Amino acid sequence: MAGHTITVEQGTEHVRAVHGGELLAESRRPLVLRETGCPVRYYLPPEDVRTALLVPSDTTTHCPFKGDASYWSLPDAPDLVWAYEEPKAQVADIKGHYCFYETEVLAD
Repeated sequence: MAGHTITVEQGTEHVRAVHGGELLAESRRPLVLRETGCPVRYYLPPEDVRTALLVPSDTTTHCPFKGDASYWSLPDAPDLVWAYEEPKAQVADIKGHYCFYETEVLAD
């Protein structure tokens, strides 16, 4: 699509994902994804995510620029987080990293 850009960079921001007062993820090494027309998204390495708290969802979505996403839920928060297991080459770095709809960027 003309005019559509997408970049992935190694970030140093301190990013946390919290839901219902429970810390789900915390990272100081997020991948920062910037995409035309979309908010900045932080993709967190799996070792910085409390994956044991997440339940796989049946939901999948397709992005023509990133590929097919799988989702995970909490009991009171369906499809709260997603990841691309086989992303397109342009965004290959995000493979296996988790992205949350709601994140906090902390100023340390």
